[in-house]
Amino acid sequence: MTTADTPSAPFTELVNLASRLLGAGVVATNEDTFADAENLLVAKPAEFRPHTFGHKGQIMDGWESKRRRGVSADQPHPTDQDHDWAIVRLGVGGVIRGLIVDTAHFTGNYPESASVEAASVPGHPSPEELQDAEWTVIVPRTPLQGDTAHEFAVQDDTRYTHVRLNIFPDGGVARLRVHGEVLPDPRELDGLTFDLAAQEYGGVAEAASDRYFSSPHNLNAPGRASVMGEGWETRRRRDKANDWVQIALAGGGEVLAAEVDTTHFVANAPGWADLVGFDASTGQDPADGEWFEILPRTRLQPDTRHRFRLDVGRPVTHVRINVYPDGGLARLRLTGRLTEAGRAALALRWFNAVPAAEAAAALTAAGLTGEEAAALAAARPLADPAAATAAVAGLQPADGPDGEHSARRRSALWRLLGV
Repeated sequence: MTTADTPSAPFTELVNLASRLLGAGVVATNEDTFADAENLLVAKPAEFRPHTFGHKGQIMDGWESKRRRGVSADQPHPTDQDHDWAIVRLGVGGVIRGLIVDTAHFTGNYPESASVEAASVPGHPSPEELQDAEWTVIVPRTPLQGDTAHEFAVQDDTRYTHVRLNIFPDGGVARLRVHGEVLPDPRELDGLTFDLAAQEYGGVAEAASDRYFSSPHNLNAPGRASVMGEGWETRRRRDKANDWVQIALAGGGEVLAAEVDTTHFVANAPGWADLVGFDASTGQDPADGEWFEILPRTRLQPDTRHRFRLDVGRPVTHVRINVYPDGGLARLRLTGRLTEAGRAALALRWFNAVPAAEAAAALTAAGLTGEEAAALAAARPLADPAAATAAVAGLQPADGPDGEHSARRRSALWRLLGV
């Protein structure tokens, strides 16, 4: 249960994009007579209490639709394509790396098969608008088993905002988990100061010295910890070393303040902690490069939110918190803002990941013509700012002597991507 690094972590180690803590919700379903579709997103594992009946039958902790029937006495069975569905708004847009469709406790009433589709719809679309969206199959129709957590890896680098679970022909699913990498729209962060370590903006606890009692991913989870188990806690050390967690920030940024929170850790808080930073924008690997001090080793108190103003004076892409000698933390918050280079790197990742139509629409809003926007969207992926600049320079029509097209195109590129 202890690990110093997780270079090949399964997708279940990634953030659950369908977490209600991040803002996910079930926005539409065609049928949930037996049990509400909202149960799909409940955080705790599904429970079963036998012989607990309501007005519609056995109460199930999940989503359950009524039994489908055919169209006539001569055709009493549903067709092979008949199915029920539920649309989930992800808490944050991101790249989906895997899903779990869990039929826990559904043994005689689970679906015969299921598929999952995904869509990227910016803004706050209505259920009707989502029905008309362009949906992409990310998990093809696959047979299901009862009382089983089915894991499906996804090989798709597109950024999505919604998923649709289809069950054939009907039945019940207890839980749905959508694991992936958070990828925020950079335009929503422009000019803001925010928590650079937070999951909702793309911060990831990518390595830890110890996760014996609880996960390091709790450190940058949304909200405050309500109990000790919602933080990160290590086993008791019997050597002279110390424990630590390494967090990749949402992007290269200027860290202005830190909050080291030991709430609920009364008899097992660390005695001291320090923060060190790393700037990977130079091309160095955090595993090999030189780290620098952000916060010197500082005494901690149990069950306390410690706040520190920082004067780092250089960009930071990764932060490691060292605790001495061991113990637990509820949360780590790193307030700051993206640097110009950090914002540009995030914007390029986002631009490469959104669907072509969405990328073209963003470019048009920034000032390109429709034809220019379509051509630049088709040139993706753009590896770096130099590639983006070269792609813009190659747009047609070519410039005249006054350079009017080039100036407008460069301005649009800067406005959207910061390059």
